Amino acid sequence: MKKSKIGKTLPVPGLLQEDPLAPLSATATEGDGPVPQLNLANHFLIAMPSMQDPVFGGTVVYVCEHNENGVLGVVINKPTDMTMQVLFERIDLKLEGDQDSAVDQPVMFGGPVQDDRGFVLHTPGQRYSSSLTVTSEVAFTTSIDVLEAVASGDGPPRMLVSIGYSGWSPGQLEDEIGRNGWLTVGADPEILFGVPIEQRYTAAIRLLGIDPLMLASEAGHA
Repeated sequence: MKKSKIGKTLPVPGLLQEDPLAPLSATATEGDGPVPQLNLANHFLIAMPSMQDPVFGGTVVYVCEHNENGVLGVVINKPTDMTMQVLFERIDLKLEGDQDSAVDQPVMFGGPVQDDRGFVLHTPGQRYSSSLTVTSEVAFTTSIDVLEAVASGDGPPRMLVSIGYSGWSPGQLEDEIGRNGWLTVGADPEILFGVPIEQRYTAAIRLLGIDPLMLASEAGHA
């Protein structure tokens, strides 16, 4: 297994120096654009096949929050070389009971912002100390108590754990969409939690009623 960039003393949710649920302008890449006129929370951002960006090329991003401070999202189809078992070992938590399915689950690369820290997308229910409820089916938590609940066998029934998140300053994402960098579509929680990682990009594109092969062909002739 490749060596992870995450150090042994992994900073964990709940110990953040900067709260991602606070205004994003301090941590997102700066951009000069108008205040957002649309709200893409609970949408997928689908990178166009023509996008050559080494970070976002080929990705699907779930947007957790979109307001006048910018955009916060998590890449959902770019696994790291770290499994949940390795993550829990590094934060000194032991998975109790029969949780074989959780042990081998890969941790996602959620984005380039705070990429040494953990974040969790999950089904709502139990209260956690630092959590944003996006919809009745998706919440975003930055505090370690959600991982403690998972370790004890009382965690959310469905979840996605990431290292880092994706952030855009006001107007930046709108500009990228206007330059045909991204497709947008209302999110489907089943793609987020149930569809195999390698199939999520294609599944997200199909939500638009587009054949992914046709889209790739058009991009190749652009």
